[in-house]
Amino acid sequence: MKTILPRHWFGPRRAAPSTPAFLHEGGAVGELIAKFDWSATSVGPIAGWPAHLRNNIAMILRSHVPIVTLWNEDGVMIYNDAYSVFAGGRHPQLLGSKVREGWPEVADFNDNILKTVLAGGTLAYRERELTLYRTGAAEQVWLNLDYSPVVDEQGRPVGVIAIVIEATEKVRAERYAAGERERLRQMFEQAPAFMSMKQGPEHRFALTNQAYARLIGGRELIGKTVREAIPEAIEAGLVDLLDEAFRSGEPRHATALPITLRRQPDAPPEERFLDLVYQPVRDDEGNVVGIFAQGSDVTARVQAERQARRAALDFQAVAQAMPNHVWTARPDGAIDWVNERTAAYTGEQASADGKPRWRELVHPEDVGLAAIRWGRALQSGGTYEVEFRIRRHDGAYRWHLARAVAVRDAKGDIERWIGTNTDIHDRKLAETESTRDRNRIWSLSQELMLICDLQARLTGANPAVTRLLGWEESEVLGRTIFEFLHPDDQQNAAAELQRLAQGATVQGFEARCSVKGGGYRIVNWTAVPDAGRIHAVGRDITVERAALRERDRTWALSPVVKAVATHTGELVTVNPAWTKLLGWEPEETVGRNVTEFVIAEDREVGIRGLARLAEGQPVVDFQNTLITRSGERRRLSWTTVPENGLIYGFGRDITAEHEAAAALAASMAERDRIWNTTNDLMGTGGTDGYLKAVNPAWTRLLGFTREELLATPYLDLVHETDRSRTLAAISRLAEGRPVRDFEVKVRHEDGQYSLIAWTAEPAGELFHMVGRDVTEQRTTEEALRQSQKMEAVGQLTGGIAHDFNNLLQGITGSLDLLQKRITQGRLGELDRFIAGAMGAANRASALTHRLLAFSRRQPLDPRPVRANPLVASMEDLLRRTLGERVELELVLGAGLWLTLCDANQLEKAILNLAINGRDAMPDGGKLTIETTNTHIDEAYSARLKDVRPGQYVCVCVSDTGMGMSQETIDKAFEPFFTTKPIGQGTGLGLSMIYGFARQSEGNAKIYSELGCGTTVKLYLPRHRGEGEQEESPAERRLLAPPESSGETVLVIEDEPVVRGLIVEVLNDLGYAALEASDGPMGLEILQSRRRIDLVISDIGLPGLNGRQVADAARLTRPELKVLFMTGYAENAAFASGFLEPGMAMITKPFAMETLAARVRNIIEEPQGGK
Repeated sequence: MKTILPRHWFGPRRAAPSTPAFLHEGGAVGELIAKFDWSATSVGPIAGWPAHLRNNIAMILRSHVPIVTLWNEDGVMIYNDAYSVFAGGRHPQLLGSKVREGWPEVADFNDNILKTVLAGGTLAYRERELTLYRTGAAEQVWLNLDYSPVVDEQGRPVGVIAIVIEATEKVRAERYAAGERERLRQMFEQAPAFMSMKQGPEHRFALTNQAYARLIGGRELIGKTVREAIPEAIEAGLVDLLDEAFRSGEPRHATALPITLRRQPDAPPEERFLDLVYQPVRDDEGNVVGIFAQGSDVTARVQAERQARRAALDFQAVAQAMPNHVWTARPDGAIDWVNERTAAYTGEQASADGKPRWRELVHPEDVGLAAIRWGRALQSGGTYEVEFRIRRHDGAYRWHLARAVAVRDAKGDIERWIGTNTDIHDRKLAETESTRDRNRIWSLSQELMLICDLQARLTGANPAVTRLLGWEESEVLGRTIFEFLHPDDQQNAAAELQRLAQGATVQGFEARCSVKGGGYRIVNWTAVPDAGRIHAVGRDITVERAALRERDRTWALSPVVKAVATHTGELVTVNPAWTKLLGWEPEETVGRNVTEFVIAEDREVGIRGLARLAEGQPVVDFQNTLITRSGERRRLSWTTVPENGLIYGFGRDITAEHEAAAALAASMAERDRIWNTTNDLMGTGGTDGYLKAVNPAWTRLLGFTREELLATPYLDLVHETDRSRTLAAISRLAEGRPVRDFEVKVRHEDGQYSLIAWTAEPAGELFHMVGRDVTEQRTTEEALRQSQKMEAVGQLTGGIAHDFNNLLQGITGSLDLLQKRITQGRLGELDRFIAGAMGAANRASALTHRLLAFSRRQPLDPRPVRANPLVASMEDLLRRTLGERVELELVLGAGLWLTLCDANQLEKAILNLAINGRDAMPDGGKLTIETTNTHIDEAYSARLKDVRPGQYVCVCVSDTGMGMSQETIDKAFEPFFTTKPIGQGTGLGLSMIYGFARQSEGNAKIYSELGCGTTVKLYLPRHRGEGEQEESPAERRLLAPPESSGETVLVIEDEPVVRGLIVEVLNDLGYAALEASDGPMGLEILQSRRRIDLVISDIGLPGLNGRQVADAARLTRPELKVLFMTGYAENAAFASGFLEPGMAMITKPFAMETLAARVRNIIEEPQGGK
């Protein structure tokens, strides 16, 4: 690719008087270098640059080849004008940047460059393919790259010089040319043009090629006339053309001749377009005896020309939609069209007569440059690019970047130019305002800057003298420089001062300068004489000198084998790693030829490598095998470079890698064996919906051949119920996310299906997958789950039977004794037996509630709850329950969210956990109740199972007790599981808490270790509504109900005993009680005209359930109030919207006083309450 010099390059520019001399004639980049604040980089202020740096920069700035230099280990970039063109939109930001940060997309590539070249190596790449972002978008480029070290005055590599030649256009052209050559070969081999030989005036076919047969559909031609074989040719005029050529003896041509052919007997006719020539064939006497026909089917070309005409119209439509100015010009450069945005900006259209009216729109100062650039572009056909000011319709000028490219025809001739103008006015203003004050360098530079006369008396010192050496300016000025130098360095300093007095420049003079508080710093000085003064810049190299000592230490300690030899291979020196790896001592090595240590089969290759090194060419990644002193063999990889008549080799022991490569080859063979023999389905799929590769297991399992599988969209193999999930999985893979444990049913050739569990990893537009047939496994797992379910049911029913038998014994026993005492007339002890029966019944009720809580079937009364006041209100109760030996601490989080739950059940859960904690601390301890806001993310939610991600209120109860083992934690939530002695626990406490949390759409989690205490966390979902002002459950009081005012209450209950008790209580309270034994009977009463103030109905009724009765009744009695009774709510009571205004619920079993109070409250509550 030809390097296009940047817009600011017209040959050398004269530098400003303050520009350092080496930057003179350095072009626009040279000016930028002079203005740049280099003190912020590792190269330091420009005034302190050593000679090797200045000389190299001066050299590259005057080169027309793109060159960039990378300085120090961080690779600070300094380059020339030609490279700024290569950098594109990243210039000038690249200047002074670190190369790894400046080109992040190739950071690893540049990191290797720095490491290799700063170690003394060189690198060269030819047509290296990279992806760069020069204009903000990915761009594939091919580059010729040469990297060499830049050495300082001591010969140490301190930088990298890189020559960057872009070969993108060349590579693309070569690839295109290679393709053209291949197509030309195929054209001769396969004869794409149709050809035929026809004899006689009747034009009888004597010879045709395959292309001709393809054109007319494989008809039999030989021996037939054109009229017989291709009747369509008559209407197309081909027969007339043949007659004319035969009669006249002159060739006849046709271009894009239309003909309608029926190419297959059962196919519809097609319109084709032909370019052809009929060439008369003469005999030896000159008589026309036949016609040779050759032509091409140009249907595609004709259609393409039509499309091209449409495309031109499309281009103008797109150009009108672009935000930039867009214009076109003829090959001679005359602008013939502009888009509406250009016309709106300038107020003018393109000149119809082709005159260059743009000259009148460009600022007079910019016309000359623009014309020169435009002329060069027209002459060379290259890209046109220039910055100039364009006049707006109101007379104002704004800076624009104009850019145009040539559109060429198939022959490469320019058909027209397409150009754009981009507004860069704001950027230009910013560049103008970015000039820095050079005096800041003097003040902020980290390097010493001194001015003295020719007698070495100091007349100026920058603040770095104070920062580095501690001397104030007043302590320095007026004294000679010798007073601040080490005595051993003063004689050399005097000699350098004499050279300066004679007009010479001093570079790289090192001297030890005294520090005010004691000690010395090593400073590298560069000094120049000017107008009777000496200007010196000193760089502190104390650390660098220490680094040199460290380099020597690295030579001694490095695990890399390092050797220096002559060009003939005679070893000069080796580092200790040579002896450590190979066993040869230095005295046994130095003076011998390196080939003596190489195995015989590698020596010839080694000799050729020495020859290349002798020619000055580096040898990179050269491998050979060396013999150790003990006779063993070690494989080394060498990087070897020639320099100053010697060869420097760096060898890395790759014996293990070499052996690993052999093992890898064996592993690849093993992989192929697994691919062919495994029963797992392995393959590669594409996001286009087709399989790209499958292993033999597909055929063995499904019955389809490999060809059938690759030709079938894989969705066709998936059961229709799994296709939407499969599409979602493919979308996930297309986004670069893996898929794990994805199960779908896959069809066999015979129509059966197998359940396949897939794992897939994305790889661009492909994905690699492994599938396992889990049909039998899932069947077995389902049988196992059913078995475990039955085992759990057996355990649960056994526990329930045990506890209920105990409770029923208390109830039946008390009632039996009560009956006997009444029969005997002994009435004095009746209260004791009644209390016993009631106590057992209440315990049975509590047991039922715990079971319902565990099974998540207990009716809840969810309301917005503020957990902090609820916990605080329980403090006295908890302290009494825990006793004096257990310390209670409440840690209530600030800003705690509301949660939606049954406050009464939450209080019971906290109390249960507190009691469990107390029992776990028989010798006392500390119980902590903490509240906090928490967020469960998707990953943690997946581990918890059935818990949605989101925001939760966490109530945490921790004790310092004995803790639990993991086995105990795993069973803690199971019903009737307890670690307490017999008679001290039912085993339902934690299962009730877990059921309450899950029914509240939250979760419960146990954290514990033996001897370290236990923490139980309840996660309750955040509620975003407003909280209700209510008393805590511990503070509520049940008020005695007032007497009835004559209201009528309908009782619907299918259990006669329960119905009779409720009616009896209502009658006692003065209500008019009606009763019904099922839903239809109750609805019949409700549909009558009788007065009914309240309905008390069981939810589970025969015929119609309670809710259905209430809904039907409210159609005619919309204000009807309803009190539901339930012992088993199937979660309906907790479901959102179950209880509508005017409805309430009471849970069986209940005390009759509780029922009376609820009835009175509901009747007195205004309609719309709950």
